[in-house]
Amino acid sequence: MSSRVRQSAPSEIALSTTELPATAPPAVIPRRGRRGRTVLRAVGLAGAVALLAVVAVLSIAVGARQLPLADVWSGLLHPDSAGYAVVHRMRLPRTLLGLLAGAALGVAGAAMQALTRNPLADPGLLGINAGASAAVATAAVLGVTALDGYVWFALLGAALVTALGYAVGGGPTATPARLALAGAALNATLYSYVSAVMLLDAASLDRLRFWTVGSLAGAQSSTVARVLPFLLAGLLLALAAARPLNALALGDDAARALGARPALIRAAVITVVTLLCGATTAACGPIVFVGLLVPHLVRVLTGPDLRWLLPYCAVLAPVLLLGADVLGRVLGRPGELQVGMVTAVLGGPLFLWLVVRRRVAAP
Repeated sequence: MSSRVRQSAPSEIALSTTELPATAPPAVIPRRGRRGRTVLRAVGLAGAVALLAVVAVLSIAVGARQLPLADVWSGLLHPDSAGYAVVHRMRLPRTLLGLLAGAALGVAGAAMQALTRNPLADPGLLGINAGASAAVATAAVLGVTALDGYVWFALLGAALVTALGYAVGGGPTATPARLALAGAALNATLYSYVSAVMLLDAASLDRLRFWTVGSLAGAQSSTVARVLPFLLAGLLLALAAARPLNALALGDDAARALGARPALIRAAVITVVTLLCGATTAACGPIVFVGLLVPHLVRVLTGPDLRWLLPYCAVLAPVLLLGADVLGRVLGRPGELQVGMVTAVLGGPLFLWLVVRRRVAAP
């Protein structure tokens, strides 16, 4: 009898153990947790898109010149209305350029921080913005006055400086530290050149004084059409590089173990940032703090996963840029404050608050 009890006891204990609801497979809980986080992030992204739509409507409805909402609405729909010229020729191109430029700066900043593993990296870290600015200053000396003409000079300057920085940083064997050092040296040299051009050439100073601060006020439909292919290509390539950048964040050895190629990833991301920053700088001038600040704010919501970080930055960075532009129009009436000034005034204290709250961490 006792032997039967001894033989049946283990099977009964095993049976009772498998029937306990608390002993579900441990992999089920993390999977449910991941699914829940994915749903929350998707809902948050939808909310961010709704917020962006609200800010875009404000950008069209609010300006230095006050227009009743009825005139704004009729200006959107009827070419013979009183508000058509203001809405279609000024505010609508300005809003579209703000959407594109904000998305480009936010995505470029997040990509740069991930690539260099530097929480203080921004789109200008590799000298890309400085290269575009130097090329535009050269174009002004050569007599180029149209904003559309600046686009090609800025893209060429950004590409040349990117290639130079990549070569100085070590080429295929480049490391984040060497790339950052090469970019800092190029930044200092090229901005000194821009300052010298503006001081020595009075005509260039007059043409570049408005542009160097960073502004959306000069937006035209032709300008948006010129930069649109470059910005769309850069944004799509950046989103496609999210998974390889996640692997690269683990270190070069771990990335190779996962099948990634660190040198190729770095070259691709630098090309993407060149497209985004070159086109944005050509159209708007150098706008600070958007590419630096927005990824840190978004990382609080999404964590370091670039598959979510980049889309959030593409949506929330235009919210910051267009919101600052609307604020500059309201505060500067009957004129306006340039958006580069507003982002600098707002971004500095906000970034210091993030540092004090210890929310700024390495990507």
